[in-house]
Amino acid sequence: MKQKLLTSLCLLLIAAQAYAQKKVVPQKINLTWIIVEANHKNTGNTLSELVLTNPSTTSFPASGWKIYFNSGNPRNAGADSLTLKISHLNGDLFTVSPGKNFKGIAPKKSVSIKILSRNLKNITDYSEGFYIVYDNQSSKPVALSVKSVSKVDYSAQEKAIANQIFEQNKAIVKVGENNIPPFIPSPVSFEKTNGSFSLNGNTKIVSNAAFTKEAELLKIELGKVLVQAPQIVSSVSQNSITLKEKAGLVAEAYELEITASGISISASKPAGAFYGIQSLKNLLPSKSWKAKQNNITIANWKIKDAPRFPHRAFMMDISRNFQTKAQILKVLDVLSLYKINVFHLHFNDDEGWRIEIEGLPELTQVGGRRGHTLTEDAHLFPSYGSGPSVNNTSGSGHLSKADFIEILKYANARHIKVIPEYETPGHARAAIKAMDARYKRLITAGKPEEAKQYLLRDLEDQSVYRSVQGFNDNVINPALPSVYNFIGKIIDETVVMYKAAGAPLQSIHFGGDEVPNGVWEKSPAVKALLEKDKSIENVDELWHYYFAKVSALLKAKNLYLSGWEEIGLKKQLVNGKKQMVLDTRFINENFHTDVWNNLKGNEDLAYKLANAGYKVVLTNVTNMYLDLSYNKDYNEIGQYWGGYVDVDKPFNFIPFNYYKNQTEDQYGNPLPEGYYDAMDKLNDNAKANIIGVQAPLWSEVLYSKKRFEYLFLPKIMGLAERAWAADPAWTTENDLTKSKTLYQKDWSSFVNRIGRNEFPRLNYYAGGFKYRIPTAGYVVANNKVEANVLYPDLTIHYTVDGSTPSTKSPKYTSAIPYQNNIRLRVFNNEGRGGRTVNVIK
Repeated sequence: MKQKLLTSLCLLLIAAQAYAQKKVVPQKINLTWIIVEANHKNTGNTLSELVLTNPSTTSFPASGWKIYFNSGNPRNAGADSLTLKISHLNGDLFTVSPGKNFKGIAPKKSVSIKILSRNLKNITDYSEGFYIVYDNQSSKPVALSVKSVSKVDYSAQEKAIANQIFEQNKAIVKVGENNIPPFIPSPVSFEKTNGSFSLNGNTKIVSNAAFTKEAELLKIELGKVLVQAPQIVSSVSQNSITLKEKAGLVAEAYELEITASGISISASKPAGAFYGIQSLKNLLPSKSWKAKQNNITIANWKIKDAPRFPHRAFMMDISRNFQTKAQILKVLDVLSLYKINVFHLHFNDDEGWRIEIEGLPELTQVGGRRGHTLTEDAHLFPSYGSGPSVNNTSGSGHLSKADFIEILKYANARHIKVIPEYETPGHARAAIKAMDARYKRLITAGKPEEAKQYLLRDLEDQSVYRSVQGFNDNVINPALPSVYNFIGKIIDETVVMYKAAGAPLQSIHFGGDEVPNGVWEKSPAVKALLEKDKSIENVDELWHYYFAKVSALLKAKNLYLSGWEEIGLKKQLVNGKKQMVLDTRFINENFHTDVWNNLKGNEDLAYKLANAGYKVVLTNVTNMYLDLSYNKDYNEIGQYWGGYVDVDKPFNFIPFNYYKNQTEDQYGNPLPEGYYDAMDKLNDNAKANIIGVQAPLWSEVLYSKKRFEYLFLPKIMGLAERAWAADPAWTTENDLTKSKTLYQKDWSSFVNRIGRNEFPRLNYYAGGFKYRIPTAGYVVANNKVEANVLYPDLTIHYTVDGSTPSTKSPKYTSAIPYQNNIRLRVFNNEGRGGRTVNVIK
């Protein structure tokens, strides 16, 4: 009897629960995120308010739902958690769920909670990717729109930035068109001579046998600007472009001469001939790419040129947010135009794996997709606002094997070396979760040994850690033999793809960045390894153990290891605290280190590594991180943790003495005199270890092609100039006044080239780019508004009624009387406008 009664009671409870769940009807809800106060109570935190509004005629339920979103580190302020509780899941994924005091929301009413978070400095910090999941419809997440507003008054900041821009722009000298060298990057020597050459469909291309591929590319490129593409012939004396071999020039050097009768490009190697062709393209009028023409007139020039550094690199992150093959090909077109010869492709990170690896389908099926999930068996959870749908093209996507082979062929034809990066052992969550999914699939299929073959984590590990990005499960365990099976598999499949493309492969980048404290400390596999191998003194020494084994796998394939600076460092106690310090054990292993950290306390790290004997690629965050915001304006997209980067930051970088121009910290505060005196300087004999410079573009905020191009251009031109061109006079001039004068002249020439030549070209080149159009600078003096713009040939239009200016609005030509509601906006020659600036007196 008791058993029957208990059974009946259980059935009643189940029925009641099912009935309760049925009562939770999916309901529309509106969200508003209001930034209330910056630096709340002098804590450095931002106080915000999240408002939930019920626009319906029925009540919003008191339970049975959860809202998910991506953010920094939001948390309830005070007792609000009893109403709506904010919880951290992992990474940047958070939830809002009803607390015990939440009674639902009546029709047309709102409920709000206060939220504390890190200091929100610009619109990049807005929380994104909101969606709601109802308990009784857990497989049907509903995306929510959120209105983000700020009550913080940023007008003083906006005015200060605009005034600063005005003063900087005032120093720009407008250079006459005939005095601008129409090249980026600047050649070693160039001379404009009298006369011109007429390029047309009757022009012939004559090539030495060594430059056949370059001749074909030249024909294709000229076919984009001429109605009739020139033909390739064996010989001709007049109206020709001749590619010829010349002994004695270094591999990437070239000589270009244009006369009235023809054009000659001389080089010793195909790469040199190719770069001569790029300079020839620089000399074509910028409008050439807008519409095909019958005839193009080119001024006569004599140019002799060669690059400064052999490694001129751009790093593209397609892991955090994905970019397509088509966009990558466009990027390669820009890189080749500006003579950048290394394309560092960041394939994976915590939030995505973006390259097909044959035999490991879960890497892209699971690691390459993001969407709502509680298990991550089929895909990863949302990050960076990618939302609940796995069809979101920024959160989900990958390059197929065929895609990557096509990219490799395209890059190789343009003399661009592609360095693939597989980020390990940290930043590896997408790979870890993918191999977890593989493990579960094969365990279920009754294949335990096969399941363990590529496992990347110790299933018994109880270590507690939290990465910079908020993850507690994103680090590969180096004690597992299966990890090296995985690394070996990745290397083998990468080699196969490069061979299929006929592209050179010299190195694979295996990351090494940002492994948090606490990893591996409670791993049984690690404990067993330490007991077995007494050469590994402690958990921190697993770093050396891991990269020694990865290096050995690469050496077996005649490859060398590339990585972030940490591959040349080790953890050690310094004044009672663990710090990364120089590790000399890998000096003779040909490790190539990309050194990004030149922030406080690490300004001399790149020089320390080079002086010790490591090969160094200067990737200084303060000058080279293109994902950093252009300036401090609240309305500018981009990161800011490492400072602010406009095109001037890579341009004014001095590779062998970057202390000279680094006069501020990453927050814009001036450094005291003598700040660098005690820091390591680059030894003369170590200069050969500085093999090049690199500009990365990390993709946390790049959820569209437009955003990518906004931060990519024109910044990449500064990198191109500094990587190719010889040190200008201002870099070595000891007299600071003279150095400043020389710099301003050089800088003026550079921005003139960008404004007059490159922007009009990029409107149409390779399909056209949405480069950033700068904001206007202004000052209010004597009750008049004076305004200016950085790049010549861009125009400013204004309104006086608070409306957004268009090209039909009055054009700014001279100071205008001040009145309230003046707005300024800069336009390019095609009428595309930048961001509007409000004039504040």
